[in-house]
Amino acid sequence: MAAVQLGQYAPAEKILVHLSDTHFLADGAALYGAVDTDHTVHRAFEQLHRSGIHPDAIILTGDVADRGEADAYRRIRGIVESAAARWNARIIWVMGNHDQREPFRTELLGQTPADHHPADLHPVDQTYDLDGLRLIALDTSVPGYHHGEVTDDQLRWLADVLQRPAPRGSILALHHPPIPTPLPLMSVLELQDQPRLAAVLTGSDVRAILGGHLHYSTQGLFVGIPVSVAAATCYTMDLSAPDRELTGVSGGQTLNLVHVYADQITHSQLPIGDYAAVTQFPADYVEELATLSPEDRRQAFSRQR
Repeated sequence: MAAVQLGQYAPAEKILVHLSDTHFLADGAALYGAVDTDHTVHRAFEQLHRSGIHPDAIILTGDVADRGEADAYRRIRGIVESAAARWNARIIWVMGNHDQREPFRTELLGQTPADHHPADLHPVDQTYDLDGLRLIALDTSVPGYHHGEVTDDQLRWLADVLQRPAPRGSILALHHPPIPTPLPLMSVLELQDQPRLAAVLTGSDVRAILGGHLHYSTQGLFVGIPVSVAAATCYTMDLSAPDRELTGVSGGQTLNLVHVYADQITHSQLPIGDYAAVTQFPADYVEELATLSPEDRRQAFSRQR
């Protein structure tokens, strides 16, 4: 179904769904014995299906599994692939600090020992072409630790990738976002040596940086590039908790919708859950507005308020 255009902007060229920090456990176990991680992801995709949105790609920015268990990866892969099939959408998996590279490669990327050495600890970095929009998945994980790093080899690889601009520009997806956090303990887990990454990205065609890790939605700038962090689908950090406390709560889960236009990119947060409607304009009313001139449209809508 074609989008109804009531304003001055043309439809987005590409729509991306950005999720993060699903933290699945093997055998459907509840995270911390309390969080049904599967339910929230199922609910998120149900809401997207209801909306009629047809995303071009689904990006998961790390901590896909909480302990890197093969069964956890298989389960979420089944959920995401089922949703993506309905839209014919690409799936982009990004490594997080809770993920394990070997099962990540095997269970999510479908690689076999013939594709890489079984003990391969090299970062899982990949590029994807989405009709001229380049999506770069950068592995900032450090095996055995929770902070983020980008190695010299990765920086050289990234510089080589960015040497030739993509027709629609590039979007960089990583787990550890290169922006400050107001939570003191989370700053211990941040991406290290950020100036080295900044030097590679400065002057490049990267139009946006997508991240996770923080378990709350936030935005910022990194060398002038907008950074958008998707809150976790499992649990979120309470930014109103007492000073110097770090508290995760079962609420506030969201996913992000990334709309890519010719001259800009927008990042919108979609709350996950069942909420009561307090006002509503039916679809036939919106379609009626589309038949009116811009001025008549504004007057008709104003009368409804």
